[in-house]
Amino acid sequence: MYQDQELMIRPIKYNDIPRLWELMCKDEKPEWKEWDAPYYEYKPTPYDVFMEKADTYVDSERFWGIEVDGILRGIVSYYWEHEPSKWLEMGIGFHEAPSWGKGLGTRALKLWMNHLFTTMPLVRVGYTTWSGNERMIRVGEKLGMTMEARIRKVRLYNGVYYDSIRMGILREEWEKTQATIL
Repeated sequence: MYQDQELMIRPIKYNDIPRLWELMCKDEKPEWKEWDAPYYEYKPTPYDVFMEKADTYVDSERFWGIEVDGILRGIVSYYWEHEPSKWLEMGIGFHEAPSWGKGLGTRALKLWMNHLFTTMPLVRVGYTTWSGNERMIRVGEKLGMTMEARIRKVRLYNGVYYDSIRMGILREEWEKTQATIL
């Protein structure tokens, strides 16, 4: 568990599962999906189907909750692009529009990135977004990340082609940002 004022990231507990389903899977057309890879198909998941995999979320190392003022508001996660070389990608989802545009995502990802670098022998941490999500690109810049790749016009959404954006930070760059904070 890590905390920054009213914001906390922590492992998911079993009693979080109904709220997690409500945030991620309940709505037919959730607003968050307009920003989180909207070019991939989304279908709501019935509660009983979601419950079949609930154990994969509880106390997972790869998937934590974001709590704001004591209420679960979203998630941070990671997956291995290539584990033998320690190539890890992280992600974030704030599922309710009132949480957007307040710097909460930047703060949550900073806590998560710090957790990943301090608990794993990583060389780099990164994420992928799309050029239509300008807020997510700004988050990476605020975190000291570099735009490592821009693959042009590969994400088709509502008849418009967008770029795929890959952001990343190396351990030594992250360590320098930590030194300036201390």
